[in-house]
Amino acid sequence: MIDNHAMETQNGSKIHFESDMANISVKDVPDQWAETLRQRAARNHRSLQGELMAILEHAVQEPIAAASRTVGASTAGAGASIVGMDRFGHPIVRNGWKTVEQVVADLKQKHPEPITDQISSIDIIRQDRDSR
Repeated sequence: MIDNHAMETQNGSKIHFESDMANISVKDVPDQWAETLRQRAARNHRSLQGELMAILEHAVQEPIAAASRTVGASTAGAGASIVGMDRFGHPIVRNGWKTVEQVVADLKQKHPEPITDQISSIDIIRQDRDSR
């Protein structure tokens, strides 16, 4: 069991230890951030507390994203490497590369014959346009 006490961090946030679980308090959250979090919670059908817990849970369960903030410095598996971060902070993983010619050859091997026994999308659009 953890003793009942509070610890203040460098940025002014407090962590309260009142039971087996910690309470985290963050000071001076900008109003726009708080409103954005409230809206996000509503979209996800959660309370603000539930949304913050989901965000924290997601953050602690993704060690690869947190550890790979330096672009291209980490690898995500055999032959895969992190080449950047997307706008949400998730890693962009490259699993190798192929030339355009290799991609075309792979697609031709996978689909050797074009589909000819079905009506084309062009004909569907023309029929719809002409029916008006």
